[in-house]
Amino acid sequence: MRLREPVVAIVGVCAAGKTTLAAGLNAAGIRAYSVPQEHSVVRRLWKHLHPDANILVMLDARWETARRRRPEIRYGPERLEEQRRRLAYARAECDLYLPTDDLSIEDVRQRVLAFIETWKEKERT
Repeated sequence: MRLREPVVAIVGVCAAGKTTLAAGLNAAGIRAYSVPQEHSVVRRLWKHLHPDANILVMLDARWETARRRRPEIRYGPERLEEQRRRLAYARAECDLYLPTDDLSIEDVRQRVLAFIETWKEKERT
């Protein structure tokens, strides 16, 4: 039996670490895509853009964290709440929800890699 390879779609609010995580996973040999779901009213944009994705990861961050990571952000916390509303379906359907506020880039990558290993084990059974 041929096992499926993990293909990861990553959604989340601005400055949660989507692009950085996608780069880190790709560097580790795992196909991963950052999806700008937070800017779209298309409820399941990740499925339309990457229908081959079989793992959905949602990253989250508080407004204070987003502001620290990206000082150039010109919007307030209400914009982040709007992004979370747009991500509601993704949050409900994600395989892994990960707040990144208190995690380093490497911590986030390692947690997602550990999740992927668990996913692979389930695929084998």
